[in-house]
Amino acid sequence: MMALISAAKASDFSEPWKSADRALVIDAYEYNSIDWAQLATDKRIAAFINKASDGMPPPYFCFGSDTDVKLCKALWKRHAVTRELFQTRRVVAKALGLKWGAYHLARPGNPVEQANNFLDFADPAPDDLMALDIEGIDPSQWMSLDDAEEFVRQVHRRIGRFPVLYTNGKTAQYIADNRYKYRLLSRLPLWYARYKPDIDVHFPMGNWQGYALWQFSAQANCGRFRCPYRVAGTPNNIDVNVVPADAATLRQQWPFGGLIDVPSDYLASVPVPLSREAALAGKTTLIYADVATPPTFEEMVAVLGSRWSKFRDGFRMPVVKTVPRRPGFGIVQYVAWKRTGQRSPEQLDAAFAVADPVSTASTEIDRGQP
Repeated sequence: MMALISAAKASDFSEPWKSADRALVIDAYEYNSIDWAQLATDKRIAAFINKASDGMPPPYFCFGSDTDVKLCKALWKRHAVTRELFQTRRVVAKALGLKWGAYHLARPGNPVEQANNFLDFADPAPDDLMALDIEGIDPSQWMSLDDAEEFVRQVHRRIGRFPVLYTNGKTAQYIADNRYKYRLLSRLPLWYARYKPDIDVHFPMGNWQGYALWQFSAQANCGRFRCPYRVAGTPNNIDVNVVPADAATLRQQWPFGGLIDVPSDYLASVPVPLSREAALAGKTTLIYADVATPPTFEEMVAVLGSRWSKFRDGFRMPVVKTVPRRPGFGIVQYVAWKRTGQRSPEQLDAAFAVADPVSTASTEIDRGQP
């Protein structure tokens, strides 16, 4: 697929929300109150993304102790109320001319069932944006990246489109550094969460050339007295995102349903063969079929690396001490490690500890709720 988003300008990496021509997008969840009449007065707001599903669906049958049954029924009640609010907001937002989107908060568990839960909950229209929210790389707290790849595949199997990837700087950099392993996640349009005035060296430019959305304002950096941007009719700490384009361009690119960074000159097609009889009869129309893109250097390295790993393991060669000792660390990971300046996981953690929180806005608020 062709690239969906052009590379962002330098100015789009430093407080782009201060440019009046940059479109803004609100994202909210069920505990955010919205005054739609007031929100509509801000003409820079071009789209609204709402939280849809959260992990696995609640169990269909409630059984067990009295406490278990009460908890089960409470989960179902919350699920029903949340879905009704989601559908109401979608109707109102579209009536106001806003583009609509939905995101899934990824939790540990069956990724296929989570994808089905998301699609059944959000029921996305062809022009509705979909997003997968990955809050971190700890598989005990959040969906593992391997499962996230399967989530993305299941979404594509069912509706033929891909979601946007929402994540913070640390996780985005980890995916970029391991893009040979995460072929889908590393090619999804990026919804980037960073609550500082600029992105500069923190943005994983080696993989993504720009962001689709930048969540720049949230509870992490917006309070009662100070906030990068306030939207009328919303709480002080509502999540606000900026787009490296004006509202008209955003509407054209929405809902970012494809993969990015595939050069247009790599797209190729070949004519479908005709039978001799049909060709001699004349009045035939040539039909062209798309063919796979030629392999990149990185892809060839990955294939050779896989074969080399099997050969190397047969001799049980010791790992050089300067190479990180990790399970499954082969030639592919070594190449990626070398290209990222030999940064260890500890160095990456230190680099992002101050700049980007691991947990983003909606989950921090959610933890305070019953």
